Amino acid sequence: MHLILRGSTYYLRRRVPRRYESVEARKTVEISLHTDSEREAKAKALVAWDQMLGAWEARRDGDSSDAEARFEAARDLAQRRGFRYMPAAKVAKLPEEELMRRIQAIPERNGEPDRIEAAAVLGGAVEPPITVSRALELFWTLAKDRTIGKSADQQRRWENPHKKAIKNFIAVVGDKAIRDITGDDMLDFRVWWTERLETEDLVPNSANKDLIHLGNVLKTVNKLKRLGLVLPLTDLSFKEGEQEQRPPFSVAWIKDHLLKEGALAGLNTEARCILLGMVNTGYRPSEGAALLPAHIRLDQDVPHISIEAEGRQLKSIYAKRVIPLVGVSLEAFKELPKGFPRYRESPASLSATVNKFLRENLLLETPQHSMYSLRHAFEDRMLAAGVDDRIRRDLFGHRLTRERYGNGATLEHLHEIVQAIAL
Repeated sequence: MHLILRGSTYYLRRRVPRRYESVEARKTVEISLHTDSEREAKAKALVAWDQMLGAWEARRDGDSSDAEARFEAARDLAQRRGFRYMPAAKVAKLPEEELMRRIQAIPERNGEPDRIEAAAVLGGAVEPPITVSRALELFWTLAKDRTIGKSADQQRRWENPHKKAIKNFIAVVGDKAIRDITGDDMLDFRVWWTERLETEDLVPNSANKDLIHLGNVLKTVNKLKRLGLVLPLTDLSFKEGEQEQRPPFSVAWIKDHLLKEGALAGLNTEARCILLGMVNTGYRPSEGAALLPAHIRLDQDVPHISIEAEGRQLKSIYAKRVIPLVGVSLEAFKELPKGFPRYRESPASLSATVNKFLRENLLLETPQHSMYSLRHAFEDRMLAAGVDDRIRRDLFGHRLTRERYGNGATLEHLHEIVQAIAL
């Protein structure tokens, strides 16, 4: 450490460490200590040198190819230069005196303003979008205080619900930038949970936990990263004991809207065929998506599909069944006789894709309707046709509430029944 008294001010003079030569053109630097007292200069020197090292470190990070690291470095460098980091649009609106002070603080390199320093002081660094998956990574650090004192097992049990909620949300909506999450995205996630409550005998608290943990991650990152976003996270929870039942589509609506020529043209082929397959089978969307080529039997006397546990777990032992193919459903399977690999492992994204398309194209009979309403519509048509309860339950994969005798209806008999109510 070398102190120099020049006039009435002490300066600290030191050689630039080799690791910072890429961001500092000079071989040595002099730092004003703003005092004429040698004792005070010695006390200030260590602090001033530490601040200089920090500024070099921030400038070096500013050369990173990582957009997030560059932005953090710019914010840190602005602070070390005595300024609060502000976006360029806000800097431009500062009083002239404050703006000039920032401009004058930018050092030159080779006769030109230093670009890294300028980006930090004048707000030229672009803040990269934080995706949902990245928000979870940041959350572990930002919420570290919430794990103080937890055992390894307690921490695992605290982390897992957050991971599950984020995984579910991404499966339904995608790994969007959190600033781009819309109210419709959250409604799509809620609709997906509504259908799970309906089909998997889950309680509303299961959905509410996901909504709470998802909100916890997003709100924590929004607050502590000072993003200033207005996140659409309110009025989404389910009432305890609330088990929403999707209304069925009416026959007229299916014919005049869903099956109208060109109505589903904008939907990708696999999603469209799964949706049309539901019309005359009533299968669960996840069951249709999981069908393997061997389960789609179009070359039989009675074309049919077989819902089986191969590669997945069925909802119950009663879900294993065969369903004849007729009408628009048969035509859909002829178009894609080998199944739907795009959605085989991600039925959540299937429901989200279809429901979003139906909503945006005004193909939902009411706001309460969804893709799943086709399953209820199929059952209503069977009820209206007077189909026996045993046969209805067999086709739907439901448990029979009385003793089950015999093998039930043959495939040929099922075909006659379904053909009579087919669309």
